[in-house]
Amino acid sequence: MTIPDMNEDALLAAVGLALDGDWHASHEIAQMYGDTTANWLHAVLHKIEGDVWNSRYWYARTAGRTYEDFADARDELAQIRQSLIAQLR
Repeated sequence: MTIPDMNEDALLAAVGLALDGDWHASHEIAQMYGDTTANWLHAVLHKIEGDVWNSRYWYARTAGRTYEDFADARDELAQIRQSLIAQLR
């Protein structure tokens, strides 16, 4: 089930879960949303998982981000968190 409107709070929680190593719980949240930020998070989660093809699939559904933009997934998750916090302001 996809929820069309982005929920920044839920995605912030998903980023926190990913940073804490709970890939599955983070993935469950990310796949509930279809906006570019959720897709970016989804892409990073598959990068962490090691599923390059699936990660690139989700990057193609972001706002121009690519698999190669970040070498470190934790840095990328931190960037997603900053982006979400900025949207809440």
